[in-house]
Amino acid sequence: MADQIELNRLFWHSRRGMLELDVLLVPFVKEVYPALDEEDQRRYRKLLECEDQDMFGWFMEREEPQDEDLRRMVRMILDRVQPK
Repeated sequence: MADQIELNRLFWHSRRGMLELDVLLVPFVKEVYPALDEEDQRRYRKLLECEDQDMFGWFMEREEPQDEDLRRMVRMILDRVQPK
């Protein structure tokens, strides 16, 4: 039950109100987050604490996060939608 409550909370925090972010974050939290290890889940929660404009720049690949954890999570999300 607690896991479902946490997933619901993360789902709502992943809805940013900016379509470009919503289409990346909402499917990620629904489909990928539950299978992540504890460290990557922590990284995702850390990402959600960031400002929308920062995330937008990172996901549009205009810049990279300075923080290694955030850089890893941004890359993981982008790799999911931009297969090589």
